[in-house]
Amino acid sequence: MREALTIIAAALCGLVFGLGLVLSHMVDPAVVASFLDIAGNWNPTLAFVMAGGIAVAAPAFWLARRSKRTLLGETIDLPDRMTITRALIIGAAAFGLGWGLAGICPGPGLTLLGTLDPGALIFVPAVIAGMLLARWRPLQMAVAKPAA
Repeated sequence: MREALTIIAAALCGLVFGLGLVLSHMVDPAVVASFLDIAGNWNPTLAFVMAGGIAVAAPAFWLARRSKRTLLGETIDLPDRMTITRALIIGAAAFGLGWGLAGICPGPGLTLLGTLDPGALIFVPAVIAGMLLARWRPLQMAVAKPAA
């Protein structure tokens, strides 16, 4: 029963997230590109969406850090937020570059995939390929911390 509730909760959260992306127009690469165009026709919409996300997530993270389990009884295991590694920096740079070039990040990409958007049909497989590439051992060694 717990497993079914977990799947239902995940589906509902995904639905709410996707609906929020659509309502805020974050699935439109032109909106994202106009946010990055600070010297031209800048559109601050994305900043407001991010601020709204932070306002909702901050209290939830505050509660999660003080709890041992989720509402459905799963163990809470949040990452150490203070550790900055070379892999984190390289991954963040690659994510930002892809996001800036495509105007799509993974959440909106998955949402757009449901509309059969041509950009999403290229973007989502590329994200999956990048995730698989990140598991490749030589790549992991290249970003690993050098031995002391």
